Amino acid sequence: MTGEHTLRHAQLQRGIVLEYLTLGWNLIEGVVAVASGAISGSVALVGFGIDSFIEMGSGGILLWRLHSERRGANAADVERRALRLVGAGFLLLGAYVAIESLRSLVRREAPEHSLAGICIAVLSLVVMPWLARQKRAAAGKLNSGALHADSRQTSLCAYLSAILLAGLLLNAMLGWWWADPAAGLLMVPLIAYEGIEALKGKTCCEC
Repeated sequence: MTGEHTLRHAQLQRGIVLEYLTLGWNLIEGVVAVASGAISGSVALVGFGIDSFIEMGSGGILLWRLHSERRGANAADVERRALRLVGAGFLLLGAYVAIESLRSLVRREAPEHSLAGICIAVLSLVVMPWLARQKRAAAGKLNSGALHADSRQTSLCAYLSAILLAGLLLNAMLGWWWADPAAGLLMVPLIAYEGIEALKGKTCCEC
């Protein structure tokens, strides 16, 4: 194995480790958010938890892409297929956020007070930006548009964490029940744009 192949293998392994970390955190995040949301009756928390499980699907796709190349599959071929699947994940996430936000506004469903929800949102604001930065760095070294797109989705999860936290805090302190769903709607165009660009085979760094 040449030095270039050895370096490439190490970079692939780093990407795989990052995706496993993402899967592990999203599993914890999703279970805690859905459970605390169900207990407190918070639609925002349940929605955030479901989003975490959608993120797990994206992470699984990227693991398939990285493992496929490591096993000797053509990198360009698996890259194109992975980008399309990640793009579909973006659009699914955008549709979900739009539907849940509109439903919350129409039904005037305020996020309930939940200490567990606030804690998981704060932790996500620490974990997700770090994971996104690490993935972007790995994507640059691997020249992987799919991994870069996945890093953007990880960043979006951090933005949604901020939205969730703001909604919970504003509702708890000021009674602004509409803050969370309104902010969620503002995220939908960005999510949809990222999905369309990934389906085209593009990423933000190429646009």
